[in-house]
Amino acid sequence: MTTSPVSVPPVVIGIAGCSGSGKTTLALELSRTLGGTHFPLDHYYRDLGHLPLEQRCLQDFDHPDTLESELIVAHVAELAAGRGIDRPVYDFATHTRTPHRTERIVPGRLVLVEGIFALHYKALLPLYSLRVYVEAPDEVCYRRRLARDVCERGRTPESVAAQYASTVRPMAERFVRPSAQYADQIVDGTRSLDLSVEQVLNQLRQRNLMPLAQQPGP
Repeated sequence: MTTSPVSVPPVVIGIAGCSGSGKTTLALELSRTLGGTHFPLDHYYRDLGHLPLEQRCLQDFDHPDTLESELIVAHVAELAAGRGIDRPVYDFATHTRTPHRTERIVPGRLVLVEGIFALHYKALLPLYSLRVYVEAPDEVCYRRRLARDVCERGRTPESVAAQYASTVRPMAERFVRPSAQYADQIVDGTRSLDLSVEQVLNQLRQRNLMPLAQQPGP
C-alpha cells in the first residue's frame, strides 16, 4: 500500500557511527527537538528463519550484508518522496522477521535515518539532505556497548568482549569508520549532546533546511 506524497518532501538526514558512538542518542534528540521521524536501520536485518537457531546466533550481524540494503534504499526513497512505507517487524530474540506483520511509517517534515551503515550503502547517499557521522574512540564505544548489553540485554561481560573483538571492532574498522568520508558534518560523540545537536542545527540553517524541518508534520 502506498500513499500520496506530502506537498513538501521531507528533509532526510543520515546519521552513522560505530556501535556505542552515540548516534542513536543524537538521532532521538534531533527527532524530539524538530518533531522528526526516527528511522533506525536495525529493523532491516535479513530473516534467518531458514537456519537452525544455533546457526542464526553465530551470524556476523556487524557485516553490511546482514541487512537487506535493497529494501532499505527502496523504503528511504519512498520516505524521501514523502510517501509512507510498511516496515518489516524484526524479532531480535529469534533473528527472524515476524510473519505477516509490518509497521506503517509515514514521514513527517524530517526523517532521521540512523544506523551503523547509514552512510555505507552508496545508493542511500543521494537521498539525504544532510549526512552526519558521529565519531568516538574505540574504547568509548566498547565501554558503552558493554554497559548496554550487560544491563539491558542480560549478557555476560565475557560474551560482550568476545563478540566485540571478533566482529564488532573488525567490521567497524572495515565498513563503518571509512563511511565518515561521505559525511557533511562530523560530530564528537564524547562531547555534550547539546553541542552535537547545535552543530547539526547549524548545518540545517546554513543549507536553508531549518524552516522546512521545523514545520509541523502532517
